[in-house]
Amino acid sequence: MPPTRILARVLAVVGALALVSGGSITGAAAPAPDASTEPLPALGALGANYNENLDQLNYLELRTARASWVRGFYALPEADAVPPEQSETLRVMRDAHSRGYKTLLSLKFPKTAMSFPRPGSPEMAAELARLDRVLPLVFGTVDVVTIGNEPFIESLPAERDERLNEFYETVARHVVSARPAGSTTHLFMGALNRLDLPQNRTPTVERYLRFVRETPELEGVDLHPHVADEAAIQAFLDYTLPRLRPSQMFLVTEFSLVWYWQQHLTDRIPVAFAQRYGYSPDRQVWEVIGDAIKHPFPAGKWNDLLSESQWFESKKHFLRDELDRFRATGRLAVATYGFRQIPSMTAGWSATKAPWLLNSVFAPLTVRSRDDAMSTPGYSWIDDFRALQ
Repeated sequence: MPPTRILARVLAVVGALALVSGGSITGAAAPAPDASTEPLPALGALGANYNENLDQLNYLELRTARASWVRGFYALPEADAVPPEQSETLRVMRDAHSRGYKTLLSLKFPKTAMSFPRPGSPEMAAELARLDRVLPLVFGTVDVVTIGNEPFIESLPAERDERLNEFYETVARHVVSARPAGSTTHLFMGALNRLDLPQNRTPTVERYLRFVRETPELEGVDLHPHVADEAAIQAFLDYTLPRLRPSQMFLVTEFSLVWYWQQHLTDRIPVAFAQRYGYSPDRQVWEVIGDAIKHPFPAGKWNDLLSESQWFESKKHFLRDELDRFRATGRLAVATYGFRQIPSMTAGWSATKAPWLLNSVFAPLTVRSRDDAMSTPGYSWIDDFRALQ
């Protein structure tokens, strides 16, 4: 193991021991007594992220990858159409928990087409009443809840000001007050995006992080660093961690190089790949991926496309490298990585579509399945995913 990785592992262990003992590397005070009475089941863990598609969870795939954590999100408006006790998302969470998996659920409040309700208004009362129908199914069966999925994306751009703060602060206080005494469910605020860009470090974000820091029941914040360059991920940490209590932790329930992949969709395919599989050398990467979407490739052909593309091959240990980065802080609670290609990733495929499908550990939409029991892993990710458990 390279010395840098050894150092990262050592720092992660030291940090985890400090946090479990109630302090931190810098010797901060113990977490507030109002936080969950049970310590987090893991520090520095890596799990499987399904986003809105928990219905596609496959336990054989989880076991193959040695995953022990499962993450998804629940959109609160769903409760108006489907009784929460009948929600497939919540059912899968309960089932995974009953099988011994650790569970992480993001509560999503989509507001891209409507204004935030004002605190004290009938609309806010309705929002909280809906939440009260969901929380009893969450507390005790979900190990970690993040309050909000991506507030600064799932909102009207004009309202990413104090209105956003007031809404999420109201919701968070309600969740805190509703959590039963002695609950084993841990609470985080979620999730911040593109903090590598200075224009996104707004007064609203500063207030958001200040609320997290000043609320004893909150154990930290979730980060979603989808970036074009790994160095930008360090910028997330450098900005966020000093604004939390030293004893607080962070989640990374989504992260990827999706914007770097996108830059290369219009590259020509590798010459050797074109010759081997009978393609014109002028074909572009996105076009060949489109062929795989229409008619999934054998695993060898998919792997050749990516392994012979230097832009992808040079980044194939991104997952390992970034987990080392997160763990080296001593403050990572749980990270989860995109686990399975889902239909929204291929719908309307084009040269400009965000290529989320290149992140996935399993590739059911571009690679032929081996059998009906499970899909086939995509290129490169599963080996590091398993090694990081």
